[in-house]
Amino acid sequence: MARILITSAIPYINGIKHLGNLIGSQLPADLYARYQRGRGNEVMFLCATDEHGTPAELAAAKAGKPVAEYCAEMYAVQADIAQRFGLSFDHFGRSSSDQNKRLTQHFAGKLDEAGLIREVTEKQVYSNADGRFLPDRYIEGTCPNCGYERARGDQCENCTKQLDPTDLIEPRSAISGSTDLEVRETKHLYLRQSAMKDQLDAWIDSKTDWPILTTSIAKKWLHDGDGLQDRGITRDLDWGVPVKKGDLDWPGMEGKVFYVWFDAPIEYIACAKEWADATGKPDAEWERWWRTDKGADDVRYVQFMGKDNVPFHTLSFPATILGSGEPWKMVDHLKSFNYLNYDGGQFSTSQGRGVFMDQALEILPADYWRWWLLSHAPESSDSEFTWENFQQSVNKDLADVLGNFVSRITKFCRSKFGEAVPEGGTLGERENALIDEITRRVRAYEGHMEAMEVRKSAQELRAIWVAGNEYLQAAAPWSTFKENPEQAAAQVRMGLNLIRLYAVLSAPFIPDTSARMLSAMNTLDTNWPDDVAAALGALPPGHAFTVPDVLFAKITDEQREEWQEKFSGIRT
Repeated sequence: MARILITSAIPYINGIKHLGNLIGSQLPADLYARYQRGRGNEVMFLCATDEHGTPAELAAAKAGKPVAEYCAEMYAVQADIAQRFGLSFDHFGRSSSDQNKRLTQHFAGKLDEAGLIREVTEKQVYSNADGRFLPDRYIEGTCPNCGYERARGDQCENCTKQLDPTDLIEPRSAISGSTDLEVRETKHLYLRQSAMKDQLDAWIDSKTDWPILTTSIAKKWLHDGDGLQDRGITRDLDWGVPVKKGDLDWPGMEGKVFYVWFDAPIEYIACAKEWADATGKPDAEWERWWRTDKGADDVRYVQFMGKDNVPFHTLSFPATILGSGEPWKMVDHLKSFNYLNYDGGQFSTSQGRGVFMDQALEILPADYWRWWLLSHAPESSDSEFTWENFQQSVNKDLADVLGNFVSRITKFCRSKFGEAVPEGGTLGERENALIDEITRRVRAYEGHMEAMEVRKSAQELRAIWVAGNEYLQAAAPWSTFKENPEQAAAQVRMGLNLIRLYAVLSAPFIPDTSARMLSAMNTLDTNWPDDVAAALGALPPGHAFTVPDVLFAKITDEQREEWQEKFSGIRT
């Protein structure tokens, strides 16, 4: 039994996430976690809310609430929506936890001991109207690269160019809108990433199975221009992890907090500690996942994230772990995704553009969205959500192929044999050919899932569904029954066993529907079909079942047009 540690990029606390956020990390991570559990492996799947930094403060101010109260409320909202989308986290934590504060301060102390932190006096924008230094995201202005008028001081959302606040044209405070800004000196701590460039380069070179997207982004940051730069790890903010060296105060850093991108990835580790504490387990239970001196040397660690998060996870977070000199588990495979765009534009949380997770669940169950998003995952390039494509995929894949198969075979059996698996007849050439085809396809499906090739996995699963439909169409038990009821019974028995097989194979993609199919087949048998022939005999003659309600309702043109209008791009 393999041990697999899975983390998905932790979502910001500032509001409900859109479908682009979901497919960028959490949903494919859940797919992989469910698959690995289905194969009998031991899985630890962790995620959390990212609660520090300027987005949290700005969102709380906009909501008129203290930031801690706002974060607590939004954590509950995000946890609820994640649960309703079927995200099977072993623990969904919070980066504001005491566990993460202590661990972040611990890492900072270790890095300082190793000589990898330096103090820098730098110039930063100060707002006279607000009476405070403004972190990068608290400053808005016009992007000098593309002319976008709402660019932030750290990055332009429109063209994605990395920026400094002083690069902006006509900068203003994002808090008050004031342009009464000046540049003042302040002291901050920097992680000496440049000192670790060769070590990071060699580590990345050792990851021969990483996606090209991941490696190319990391290498670009390492070698383009002046190469890997030291990175500030503190900010002049009230909300965050106070700057300390372990338990000791850090002279000159009073009133400052660690930069969110320093403490947020550390939450992956702290989240496991939260899990152990919440379930009354000793520290050894979480350490066996994260410390190679405590048993994590045989763990395979896989991260899932959007391409915008890759630099921090391939460089800054590894620099933190390697620089500590402690035996922490490093990531083995980093699966990165491109962007999912929305109906001719971009999803945007800050601009309220696109379909958000809560809205999606208001109009259709989670499995409709899970199937479309995973089968159209933006792996090799950006992909786009359109309502026409969504309607077509739901109707053709889910309703016409899988749903139709389940409905036809169960209703026919009920009408001719009753609600139990019929006995009689033997398997013939057609059935053996089907077993051979499905065996080949299941092995291919396993290969794609192991390789985290999400779209190819979906295509193979759909092909397995199609094979059953084609068999049913060719065998035509409704015709066979007229001449040879016993042979029709064997064909129906094969069809009913295919439903159980489909439920097991489909569970990573559409878990709620899988559970409904197993319930209809009156079985708790979720054994993986290592032997397809044996799996297609799992439900014996006489085994009772029920005809399920329609698994997937088709989306009508009227519904599609209504939703397209309702979600035309601006969330109010």
